[in-house]
Amino acid sequence: MSEIFKYKYDDLFNPTLQALNILGGSGSVREIEEQVSEILKLSEDEINDIHRESTTKLTYRLAWARNYLKRYGLIENSSKGVWALTGKGKATPFVDKQQVKKAVVKLDKKERQDNNKPPSTDIENSSEELLEFSWQEELLDSVKKITPDKFERLCQRLLRELGFLNVEVTQRSNDGGIDGQGLIRLGGVLSFHVVFQAKRYQGSVGSNVVRDFRGAMIGRADKGLILTTGSFTREAKKEANRDGAPPIDLIDGNEFAEKLKELRLGVEVELVEKVKIKKEWFANF
Repeated sequence: MSEIFKYKYDDLFNPTLQALNILGGSGSVREIEEQVSEILKLSEDEINDIHRESTTKLTYRLAWARNYLKRYGLIENSSKGVWALTGKGKATPFVDKQQVKKAVVKLDKKERQDNNKPPSTDIENSSEELLEFSWQEELLDSVKKITPDKFERLCQRLLRELGFLNVEVTQRSNDGGIDGQGLIRLGGVLSFHVVFQAKRYQGSVGSNVVRDFRGAMIGRADKGLILTTGSFTREAKKEANRDGAPPIDLIDGNEFAEKLKELRLGVEVELVEKVKIKKEWFANF
């Protein structure tokens, strides 16, 4: 099968920097991805080209680009998943991709020597960010093996753990794609009736699914939510937030996996503390 998305990770260094500048110096992964898509004028097919499981090639290679730019000192990320330009990054609107790769390879070699690790033939194996995709894929693979009704109950449990009240799985057939409903209360004062659709899916969910779901929820709920083990096309995301229509929230496979991890549902996390002294911070204090 021919590759649709032809940009390599290093082709995305400068579009990523440009996207962050457009976003005012910081942005979420989703915001950066959307900006890069517009900068490169990507087609729907290019955006939706799947790398593996629920991760698109655009998402995967942008993660590599961010990793290299971070190690090169141009961007940084917070625990909340927001990426931002560093002082050096703000002063560097454009980079030579070969220079970036050479510097990161040199840094990786030094770190391995310092830690007495054997040399790596693949610099990408040392990336903590990219290692996340491996556990996400393993988790989603386990989820996809359960039956549709069990997946609906898993979504029910997930929403309950997230604070939803009176979460029920709809037993009726021909319910317009509505698999369940619940109540979310904000600040203990405002309550919103929410209906959800659970799609144990491989590949991308299109805009037609969002439109049909909205048609089913109108007049029956205040908010709509679609959860999938797959991904959403750009058109589906646009349809979910179309002007003049009730907004629908979307949770894709990677976000679903993150929530399961955060709530420790079927996931056990072992934390290892590593303390690194930033000597340059004190030198520049």
